[in-house]
Amino acid sequence: MKDYTGEERRWNVNSAEVALDDGVRSWSHAELREEVGLLSAALRARGSRVLATLMNNSPAWVVADLAAAQCGVVHVPLPVFFTPQQIGHALASAGVDTVLTTPEVAARWANAPKQPIQVAGATLIWLKLPATPVAMPAETAKITYTSGTTGSPKGVCLSALAMRRVAASLGRAMEPLQVRRHLCALPFAVLLENIAGLMAPLASGATCIVLPLEQIGLLGSSSFDAQRFQTAVDRHRPESVILLPQMLRGWVDHLTRSGQRAPDSLKLVAVGGAAVGERLLRAARDLGIPAYEGYGLSEGSSVQTLNLPGADRIGSAGRALPHARLRIAADGEIEVAGSLFAGYLGDTASAPEWWPSGDLGHVDADGYLHIQGRKKHVLITSFGRNVSAEWVEVALHDQAAIAQAVVFGDGQPELSAVLWPVRADTSDAQLQSGVDAANATLPDYARIGHWVRAREAFSAESGLATVNGRPRRGAVLEMHASALLATDTTPSH
Repeated sequence: MKDYTGEERRWNVNSAEVALDDGVRSWSHAELREEVGLLSAALRARGSRVLATLMNNSPAWVVADLAAAQCGVVHVPLPVFFTPQQIGHALASAGVDTVLTTPEVAARWANAPKQPIQVAGATLIWLKLPATPVAMPAETAKITYTSGTTGSPKGVCLSALAMRRVAASLGRAMEPLQVRRHLCALPFAVLLENIAGLMAPLASGATCIVLPLEQIGLLGSSSFDAQRFQTAVDRHRPESVILLPQMLRGWVDHLTRSGQRAPDSLKLVAVGGAAVGERLLRAARDLGIPAYEGYGLSEGSSVQTLNLPGADRIGSAGRALPHARLRIAADGEIEVAGSLFAGYLGDTASAPEWWPSGDLGHVDADGYLHIQGRKKHVLITSFGRNVSAEWVEVALHDQAAIAQAVVFGDGQPELSAVLWPVRADTSDAQLQSGVDAANATLPDYARIGHWVRAREAFSAESGLATVNGRPRRGAVLEMHASALLATDTTPSH
């Protein structure tokens, strides 16, 4: 029987080492293998072809993911915070015939045939759905969506081989760290945690600490309680964790205000999903958080580059991991190869050898990748100056008062921004001071001349961000258009 990655390591039936720990009980690698075998047999017996999971982080989720991989069922992980419209779109577009979820969530499907099943100590419900087969590449093993928004996000089809390669590559790159305990802090439906936070640690024989997301402070997709997170890391003392930039920012702010430090058990805090910023990374390290920035995209099966202890350049996204190849096109666009996705849902065509990322950047003489923003987000001011929106946003994010920022100004004489503060009691004066400090680091053509306070946080729930926390610029602009069009340069609300 193959192990979690299908590479060199094999599951040991007699292994008593802990694979999963949910804070109440633990599962050894042998016990996990047994659970996976039982659920895999049940999937075969039901004749499932496409399985959707809709549940919180839990050992049961891990078992479902591994069982689907073992028996060749396509897995469609869905975040629990998706709206009914988002869930409906995903189920229909992927041709899902089976849903595995909790009894509470299953009640939404009043007329669907239901059957209870025990998985890793949890009572779950099978839902049988009518489904029409959907075109997808033949090697599809998992489908992840490029955003957590309403509408019609693209389904990215991933092959088992590509995911195994990324997990094995991460294992080789991190081997010197000897990480034995990883705290899963992102939803498993997020590809980054699924591969880097589950597949890679399990394949290396490490323990994955699998807690309900509310226990580690993540409420919904992006409401983050840093104090609750600090309590979890103090209690469970992980050696590694993966965070989104806004989570790291909230943790740094909490530690700074409370006079605490991160636990000394931590060896690596990988940060990805969006640009981090040099000031935030340095502030984190000053508080004992070993934060290192990485880069990846769903079409590359998650992670392509990562800074690591001993191979680190702050301000970069790190060097290419063993599985990844990078090149820069003539127009500055980053192209990636090695473990690409299989193709898009609804299309049987395979991905090309090299994939255009849509990001602009360069690789320095030592092999470190530097991201300069999205190709489609380059703004051209009315004075003809090209400005990367992300470049200015990183400068804004580096300010203590500013949690989130989206910059506009295409065709305008000056740039404008929509800002969301770190705390609700942050004053306009504090935000203005942050803008002034950011402007001081930028050339005159890239400075913010006008800003408005956001009406809501940029999150999947508000419709203003994707699952990974990337802002939906069109939605942000639509919500704040009238304020941004104001001709004065004083802050608006």
